[in-house]
Amino acid sequence: MIADHAETVGSLLRPDWLLNDRKDLSAGIINEGRQARFKEIENRAVDEAIRLQETAGLAIVTDGEMRRLSFQGQMVEAVNGFGEYDIDAFLWGEWQGDRDVGHWNLERPHTLGVVNKLAPKRYLSVDEFTYLRDRTTRIPKITLPSPSLFANFWSEERSRNIYPTLDSFLADIVRILQSEVAELTRVGATYIQLDAPHYCQLLNPRTRTFYESRGWSMDRWLRKGIELDNAVIDHAPSVTFGFHL
Repeated sequence: MIADHAETVGSLLRPDWLLNDRKDLSAGIINEGRQARFKEIENRAVDEAIRLQETAGLAIVTDGEMRRLSFQGQMVEAVNGFGEYDIDAFLWGEWQGDRDVGHWNLERPHTLGVVNKLAPKRYLSVDEFTYLRDRTTRIPKITLPSPSLFANFWSEERSRNIYPTLDSFLADIVRILQSEVAELTRVGATYIQLDAPHYCQLLNPRTRTFYESRGWSMDRWLRKGIELDNAVIDHAPSVTFGFHL
């Protein structure tokens, strides 16, 4: 039985063997031969993610975001100009967990901040999509980050000489995502999800303070952020878009 109204919205948990090899890759331990092996490991993880969703009867499947450092990570990996970063670029802040997980606090990395004009090296997720497309008979869904998520990478100290304002920086982010959507559409994508969990953070006074420190009020975050999302969505009127909060 296929479930028409159920689908994976976020990332699937990555298996330990994939996490360990990615850690080796980040540490520079994997040489050219092992680089090819790592690609095979990623493929295996994606294949298992597809099988899991198909076995569950989902009509729409993703690749589980198995190839990504973070759900936002394909942007900084595919585009020059972001400067130094690691996983903490996406995880810093104050996080509240349940009794078992507990609370967690991580300072903003001091090197975080776009340092050069953004210059794409490759498409963000086209290869992810074509691999998924060729291995399922279900509807393949690819996910992309909401443009305003990357306000995190604009720094008053490090970025102003390149991008005088947050708006000018995010305008380039939108152009990159529009190009991505156009290519995804060309190779057959019919369903794209924009991930925008940061909108929910505006409800938390502490995280709202950070976002407003970027230069936009909460009302502007909602108005301008959605305007940027629509600029990406409107670039592909024939595609169905999902929105992940």
